[in-house]
Amino acid sequence: MRTLNKIQWLLPVLLIIGLGLGACEPQVSSDPNLDEPPQSENVTFEMTPDAENPNIIEFVNTSGGFKALWDFGNGSKAEGDVVTAQYPLEGEYTVQLTIFTESGQAINSKIVTIDETKIWMLDDPDLNLLTGGIDNLDGKTWVVDSTQAAHMGVGPPEGDWPEWWSAPPLDKADTGLYTDEYTFTLEGLEFDMETNGYVFINGAYGDDFEGAYQNDATGDDYMAQWTSPENLTFNFIKEDDGRMFITVSDPGWIGFYAGTREYEIQEISENHLTLRFEDPNGLAWYHTLIPKGYEHPEEEPDEPEPLPYTSEELYDNFDEDGNVTWMTDQIADFNPNYDNPLPREINTSAKVAKYEKGSGGAHFYDNLYIDPGFEIDLNQRSTIRLKVYLPSYNDYESVASEKEDWSDGILKKQVSVKLHDVTGMGGNSWQTQAEIIQPVETDAWVELEFDFSGFSDREDFDRIIIQIGSEAHGNPGIFFIDDFQLVE
Repeated sequence: MRTLNKIQWLLPVLLIIGLGLGACEPQVSSDPNLDEPPQSENVTFEMTPDAENPNIIEFVNTSGGFKALWDFGNGSKAEGDVVTAQYPLEGEYTVQLTIFTESGQAINSKIVTIDETKIWMLDDPDLNLLTGGIDNLDGKTWVVDSTQAAHMGVGPPEGDWPEWWSAPPLDKADTGLYTDEYTFTLEGLEFDMETNGYVFINGAYGDDFEGAYQNDATGDDYMAQWTSPENLTFNFIKEDDGRMFITVSDPGWIGFYAGTREYEIQEISENHLTLRFEDPNGLAWYHTLIPKGYEHPEEEPDEPEPLPYTSEELYDNFDEDGNVTWMTDQIADFNPNYDNPLPREINTSAKVAKYEKGSGGAHFYDNLYIDPGFEIDLNQRSTIRLKVYLPSYNDYESVASEKEDWSDGILKKQVSVKLHDVTGMGGNSWQTQAEIIQPVETDAWVELEFDFSGFSDREDFDRIIIQIGSEAHGNPGIFFIDDFQLVE
């Protein structure tokens, strides 16, 4: 016979018949006396098994009071003078009744003994998804969905999604989190936690695990060698409002250990489980899990919508609104509303754009680009004009400490304009690009013209790229542009 301290069980539907709920007048019996706080012996109740199914028991409060709260010893609770509870599994359960009177409150308990397990009472569709159902004798094993974004996250306690932080794919590799397995078995509501060596622990609980340590992967949290004991159990609770919870017996847990063993099921399906759990410090944590061995189907990329083959005049003088949207790639800073540093000669406009190439390996290929929304008909418009200003205070002589092997590593006094086929080539569009490079003198505004009429047989260019100072090196530079146009 299973006893309460060895197993907890499911209450799929708690039938509550509230004969005292919502009463307007307190109902207080002569036992206990109104003038004295009630004592434990004053708390009495009757238990009556159902005639057809003795695993269903009706409880009746016989001690009066204006409120009666029940704890059925199986993880489920109720309120009312007459309530009903279901016990699918054999075992002994401590049922506790708390009554409230005008003078105080008192608690008493009795033992309920269930002689026979009736596994069919556990036939709940959500529990079957969690465990694999009655025919799955080995249970169902879940693991953290490590390859997907937001498989772990955190947010405020009043929220229901990880609005503060969510993990990118494989973000917690080498912490032990992704090797842990969690098996839920319907018969006996058994829970098995296979750590395969290591567990991942919230930083507030590192002292609870002998030998816990930190590394680059854990950050401020911890990992530790830990083996789960056998004979763990779980409880699955479905409340009247539809909310579902899992609790696992001490010392087990699910996923990232944060001081709790109760988890709210936000979503469950055959191949997906989302859990939310609150730690004692007021943070709400989240995990998504998948069945062990499950592989997400490869999503076929959507075929891009074909762009029209046409031509429109494009322009931006940075003093007024142009008809283009500037995008940046790796560039350290782009400011399209910058005061003209040299407002004279061919460019007296008040505002220009500042283009700052960054330093180091992350800025080898800094550039600006425009996606006009069509494939450019170079037979109609093939000339790109713009003004540029290259200050002499940039270092155009030193070789960058970081550069590609084929690059000379020097910041060059030049402007490159490129046309790419992004729709057709994606990230490899550089392989079929058209590029024109022009040298530029320093400390003066210079007007440049890039004539792409020689590429008029191409009908697939859908991106215009501007790159200053050359590429494939980590030397920084500050430059200025103005009066961009695509014209005939």
